[in-house]
Amino acid sequence: MAYQVIARKWRPQTFADLVGQTHITQTLANALKTGRVHHALLFTGPRGTGKTSSARILAKSLRCPNAVDFVPCNTCTSCMEIAQSRSMDVQELDAASNNSVDDVRKLLDGVMSAPSSGRWKIYIIDEVHMLSTSAFNALLKTLEEPPAHVMFILATTEVHKIPETILSRCLRFDFKRISTRTVTDRLKTISDAEGIKADEDALWLIARQGDGSMRDSLSLLDQVITFTSGQITKETVTRILGLTDRGLLFETLNNLVARDTHGMLKVLEGLGQSGLEPRLFVNEMLETLRNVLVIRISGAEMNGILDLPDSEMKFLAEIGSQMTEEETHFLFDMALKGANEIPRSPDPRLVLEVLLLRMAAAPRIMDLQSLLSQQPQARGDLQQSPIAPRKAQIPATPSAVEAPAPPKPVLKAQGKTPEDRWLNFVELVRNDDKLFAAKLEKLLFSGEQGKTLKLAIPPKLVFLKEQWSDQEARKKLKGLIDSLWGEGYSFEVVAGQSAPAGTSASTLAAEKRQVEDDDMKVRVAEHPRVKAAQMIFQGQIKSITTVKEGVKK
Repeated sequence: MAYQVIARKWRPQTFADLVGQTHITQTLANALKTGRVHHALLFTGPRGTGKTSSARILAKSLRCPNAVDFVPCNTCTSCMEIAQSRSMDVQELDAASNNSVDDVRKLLDGVMSAPSSGRWKIYIIDEVHMLSTSAFNALLKTLEEPPAHVMFILATTEVHKIPETILSRCLRFDFKRISTRTVTDRLKTISDAEGIKADEDALWLIARQGDGSMRDSLSLLDQVITFTSGQITKETVTRILGLTDRGLLFETLNNLVARDTHGMLKVLEGLGQSGLEPRLFVNEMLETLRNVLVIRISGAEMNGILDLPDSEMKFLAEIGSQMTEEETHFLFDMALKGANEIPRSPDPRLVLEVLLLRMAAAPRIMDLQSLLSQQPQARGDLQQSPIAPRKAQIPATPSAVEAPAPPKPVLKAQGKTPEDRWLNFVELVRNDDKLFAAKLEKLLFSGEQGKTLKLAIPPKLVFLKEQWSDQEARKKLKGLIDSLWGEGYSFEVVAGQSAPAGTSASTLAAEKRQVEDDDMKVRVAEHPRVKAAQMIFQGQIKSITTVKEGVKK
């Protein structure tokens, strides 16, 4: 009998055999049990994740006469014909090579006729995005209103190429990339069943190369089995598939952490002997540095974020604990720049070697806060270990039932001068009535004369005279003066040539802000940390800019 490749031999025959797509299999199983199976289904997702296999399993579940809870027996004539793609009632069309309108019309010729056996006639169109526009149009009407005995299952890897008119008539199922750990477990099961001894690390490397595709991973396993004899090890997989030696990669990280240029020379010797592709090695290094950063940030949650072996995550966690986040970012940027230069270089290996030596000799990076927290005399010793930043204390969660807030006390306008009191008075009014405060801040304040506040209307705002002639406005202002300024005080609003000179509240506020800004700039320039930064970086202050609260820069 001819040899059957592992990917075909171990193709899933039931939903229980389909790994990594629980959200799909559970939904389809529930739909079968409740009788809510849609007449048009769209399976989309990366290659090798089980789309066509799911379509065939669903067809067998609907047509198998011996199915128990819609689990096909896989031994009856109907199941065997579907598995071998020769069933008269389950038609499969490869749209990649049969994409014309005539091909679709030929497929639909038998739609109206009843199935030769069983209840369902099922049409599976693989790579449906390859159909021409005319072929989609020919399919459209039948897809929307097929006969009761007909079901369409469309499969594609590029759903964005399918017209919206088709998408709106289908129930969509999105297949995900299968995790490396899940693929590794499946490869282990198959290897044991085939009587093949394989190390877990070796199977993990194969699964990583499969990039979430079960079919690609099984094909790589088949390739490794063909070219090796005896037990499958990590070294044989690395050599056969031309992969980056993880040992060399981890040794590179160790030398980067230690800033050991002599140790990096030994790594370069190993790279030269292994014949690794420079572009692949630097890409692996970029991914590994990214993993180091994620592990350092995520901490205990790293198992749910990264799809890596436990031994590798433990090693990367140890590496990350010896570097700051800023240092990891810096090394990643250097590696990224080298990755962009390698493809353009006439000698990629030379660029890679210089890149690794530069990274091993790179200065250690510290954040400015940690640097300034050190003693000024440490300016010449920037290679010391960085100080871990302190975490801000999380505020306590308020209780579910809070006590009612006490009533706000009535404040009196305060200030060293009458002008300061007037400015404070307008601000207190603004807290309760912004519109009335806007009217007050336009008046010119001339000071106190006995117990009378002298106010004037600016010459350019003569229209305010009518507003302040209103008895309600004057009565309200008198009440505010009694409560916020002092009892027994009155006011006088004058307009015209006889109006005394004065200053508005808005002008007083601007002058006060200017004084505060000047004072703040002096305090910033004299701050010990700023002076320490000047001494460390041998710099000068060019400018100090204030940012208003709530304004993004």
